[in-house]
Order: sequence, then C-alpha cells, then structure tokens
Amino acid sequence: MKCFVPTLPTLMAMPGETEGLSVAWRGGRRWPRRIWLQALRWRHRLTFLFGGCLVGLAGVVMAVGADMAHAGFDRLLVLWPLAPLFVTPAGFAGLAWVTRNVFPNSEGSGIPQAIAARKLWGVRERGRLVSVRIGVGKIVLTLAGLLVGASIGREGPTVQVGASVMFALGRLSPARQPGLILAGAAAGIAAAFNTPLAGVIFAIEEMSRSFDERSNGLVIGTIIAGGIVSVALVGNYTYFGVTSANLGGDALAWATVPVCGIIGGLAGGVFSRILVVVAQGLPDHIGRWLKRHPIAFALGCGLLVAICGLASGSTVFGTGYPQVKALIDTGAPLPLTFGPLKMVATTLSSIAGIPGGLFSPSLAVGAGIGYDVAYVLPGVPIGAVVMLGMVGYFSGVVQAPITAFAIVAEMTADHNMMVPLMASSLIATGASRLICPQGVYHILSRNYIKLYAPESATPAPGAAIAVTPTRE
Repeated sequence: MKCFVPTLPTLMAMPGETEGLSVAWRGGRRWPRRIWLQALRWRHRLTFLFGGCLVGLAGVVMAVGADMAHAGFDRLLVLWPLAPLFVTPAGFAGLAWVTRNVFPNSEGSGIPQAIAARKLWGVRERGRLVSVRIGVGKIVLTLAGLLVGASIGREGPTVQVGASVMFALGRLSPARQPGLILAGAAAGIAAAFNTPLAGVIFAIEEMSRSFDERSNGLVIGTIIAGGIVSVALVGNYTYFGVTSANLGGDALAWATVPVCGIIGGLAGGVFSRILVVVAQGLPDHIGRWLKRHPIAFALGCGLLVAICGLASGSTVFGTGYPQVKALIDTGAPLPLTFGPLKMVATTLSSIAGIPGGLFSPSLAVGAGIGYDVAYVLPGVPIGAVVMLGMVGYFSGVVQAPITAFAIVAEMTADHNMMVPLMASSLIATGASRLICPQGVYHILSRNYIKLYAPESATPAPGAAIAVTPTRE
C-alpha cells in the first residue's frame, strides 16, 4: 500500500515554500502530494480573503465612528464654545494614561508598529505590536481622541487594526505572518480611503519596499475583499469628492508645482523631524521630565491644541476632512492660518502619546498650504493648487512619493493632475530629506524593533539586517 504522510512544516508552508521540506514518503505515487498542496494553497488564499473582509468591516466601523465623534464634538462646541480648554486637555491626559497602562504600543498612527512587526520573528514579539487586543484598543482610543478634539486621523490606525486582524488569523502559522500583516496593512489603507490602487502601492513602497509577485497577488486579493465589504456597507465614493481641476497652459500656474513641492516638503520634513526627536528622547532636564511625567505632558499638549483650535475658529480640531472636502467640492474659503495652526495641532497630538493617524491631518495641512499659495498668486486655479499642496506636504511627511500622489489622485478622481502631482511629490520628497533623511514611519519603527528584537530566539532569514539599528 502506498500513501503520503505530510509533516507539520509542509502543512504550515506558504505556496511555493514546500520545496526542500522533509516529507515522509512511502511509495512513488505523487498525486496525493498535489492534492495536499492545492488544499493548503486554497486554505491560505481563503485566509487572506476572509481577513480582508474583516479589515473592510473594521474600516467601516472606524469611518462611521469618526463621523459620529466629529458630530459629537461639534455639538459640544455649539453648546459651550470654550469647552476645548477643559475637555481637550483632560481627554489627552486620560487617553495617554489608558494607552500606556491598558493598551501599550497602540500610540501614534500604528504604521511603525506594523512595519516593525513584519521584521520581528516570533509570535510573542509580533503580538506585542499587533494583536486583537491592540486592534480593539486602537479603534476605541482613536475615536475617543476625535471626540475630545485631537488633530488626528483614522487611516493610519486602520493600518494597525488591519495588521492585527491578519496577525490573529495567522497565529498558528508564524511563517505566514509577515505576508498576512502586509496584506492587512494594505487593506486598511484601501478601506479607509476607498483607494484600492493606493493600498497596493502603499504595501509595495512603504510597508515592504519590495515587489514579490506571489505575495502581492494575495495582497491584492485581500484589498479586493476589504473593498467589496466597504462598498457594500457605505457605497462607492471618492474621499474628497470629484474634481476636474487642472493647471491648463498658464506658466504661472505651473510654477506652483515646485513652489508647493518645496514648501510642503520642507514643512513635512520639519514635522517628521519633531516626531523623531521626541520619540528618541529629548536631552537633559526636558527629556528626563517628559519620561517622569508623560500624563502631564499630554495634558499640556491638549491645552495647546485647544488654543490652536479656538484661534482657528474651531477649524483645526479633528481630521480636517470636512474643511478640505468643502474647499475642494464648493470652494469654501479657509482661514489663512488654517495650514500653520493645523500643522501645530497635529504635531502636538502626535507627540502626546495618544493613538491617532497622520494621513488626513497631513492632507489637511497640505490643503491649507496650497490655499495660502493660491491666495498669494491670484488667478491660478485654486483647486489645482490645493491638490498640489496636499501631495507636497504629505510626501514631505511620509517620503513615499508614489503612494502620496496615488492617494490624492484616487481621492479626487482627477486624472488631469497626474503629471503635476507626480512632479510636486518628487520635489517634496527631496526637500523633506534635507531635514529628515528617512521616512518617519521607518525611523519610528526601529524603536520597536530595538525594544523587542532581543527577545527573538530564532531570527527570520535576513532579520539580522532588518533589526540592526542604523544611524540617520
């Protein structure tokens, strides 16, 4: 009698990874092996698709919850215009305490944690950065931050939530977890913005910084599954509405491409540099005080955010999405101080130690920069310059130029601006690197890698390179 007995490594292998694994054979018939491999491959694919559906559902929950949190804070402002001076600082302090003591490693956008989790080896180490517990905490605390007026976004947190969902599905298969985390992060971006193409690009350019035909096919499948769930629940939409803005043939209008690229890139580099310096620890007495009194520091950040909000006419609270959408859709004016104050409020919210993303606030800051540039140069199409400001500042922050212009182009469904957006994005990335030599997410991810890499008993192939801290 001839039979095939698969070993555990064969059962847990990813498609294409069975070569070289030890298999107990009796006899020479190979058809059972093919059946086993096909079954394992389909189980692997279905895991990605099911996980994508869960990530899409989580994205919808965060989108609806963010709208409700915005509406709740707006109602509070109507009832008591000075409420932010009390509610926002207290909210920051409470959120910082809960983050540190109940949901550690859920602070910030969550993208650095997802990047670090892919580079670590071992279920326990990854589980400290992405897990069901952290995912639930991320959703609740991010929405609570919006409810108290923090200048944060929901898109970055959706990345960590998506990575946590996929990590939970792959806990029994450590070899699969890097691919699952990558797919969950990409699906999170796609579900948050309803931009499937940007999700794929984000996975390649920002999360993995490489292209692998086999794994990227599964990433696309995960994004499709998440997108289907999102569209089924909230409908198909463009994030900032549909615009047909273009620069035309005016030389002055085209001159705004390098202007927005340089200003946005330098501003984004300054923002990133501040986040890196604070995360790595300020020197001397200030640094020691911050380590001893993180809750008091968060309270102070909340108070300054409240002051910025009141100085801007309550426009810089929250994600900035309503203000930018109104500007792009209807040309509703913004205060000239919107961009600078939004940048300050987002910086304070990001260093306070509370959960919250950078995507929407960065796009709002960039829109404010573009609006100011258009004000100085009357006659140029304001919608086009606002888009250039958005992609310029966003590229300066993340230093992922392809992701930046793809997101802005997909969010507005404007194909007329593709070439100007590409040019402004590349210029902004170069300008940002003069101040912050590397992307902020990857610099911040090293803090988590250095913290948990020593616990890894068995490094993954290439992990010795990945977990070695490098100087800027």
